[in-house]
Amino acid sequence: MELLIQIRDLVRTYTMGEIEVPALAGVSCDIQPGEFIAIIGPSGSGKSTLMNLLGCLDTPTSGTYLLEGLAVEDLDKDQLAAVRNQKIGFVFQQFNLLPRSTALANVELPLIYQGDLDRETRHEQAARALEAVGLSTRMHHHPRELSGGQQQRVAIARAVVAEPTLLLADEPTGNLDTRSSAEIMALFKTLNQEGITIIVVTHEADIAKYADRILTIRDGLLASDIRRTGEPAHVYV
Repeated sequence: MELLIQIRDLVRTYTMGEIEVPALAGVSCDIQPGEFIAIIGPSGSGKSTLMNLLGCLDTPTSGTYLLEGLAVEDLDKDQLAAVRNQKIGFVFQQFNLLPRSTALANVELPLIYQGDLDRETRHEQAARALEAVGLSTRMHHHPRELSGGQQQRVAIARAVVAEPTLLLADEPTGNLDTRSSAEIMALFKTLNQEGITIIVVTHEADIAKYADRILTIRDGLLASDIRRTGEPAHVYV
């Protein structure tokens, strides 16, 4: 099976004045299509930096990142934007919904950016995505009329409406209560079983346990890579 993601010696260093601050110090791993992965680690460990690199929101200082065989580190800003639009869906702690737009209109946004679908097709595709997350009866409601868990479901529908290869979620339950968090993670599990590769960044052990594989980042390095069976995955050094 062809790898979805292959990263080798990934380094990201930020410059603050005359000081260089290493966020990632050389991370390597492979990710297969269809995996459900949690990235955990303490604050400042580099897990969000890794997420940004995987999501093509940033580029590495050095190292290589292949996404479906495409060398991401060689892409310019326009090419990175095209990859994000075509291959990657994002879910964040803040739901980032447009408050004056309905759930349906919020979910349609990625399809509008793609620019190759007519209005009726966009509506139908967005409605199917909302139905898939259990909100078929709420698609004409505005965010203020929805609970936090429902708003996150809208955000997830928006992330998957364009049928991305990869879904990245950064602390997706950070603003939710325990029950809503469990419902969101169960939804991720269902989407993963339908074939979407999912990577979740979290600091909560109860959330990480939903994943089949857990990457622990510490001090900018991959400290451990454990599959749910308890067997360590291959770590490249």
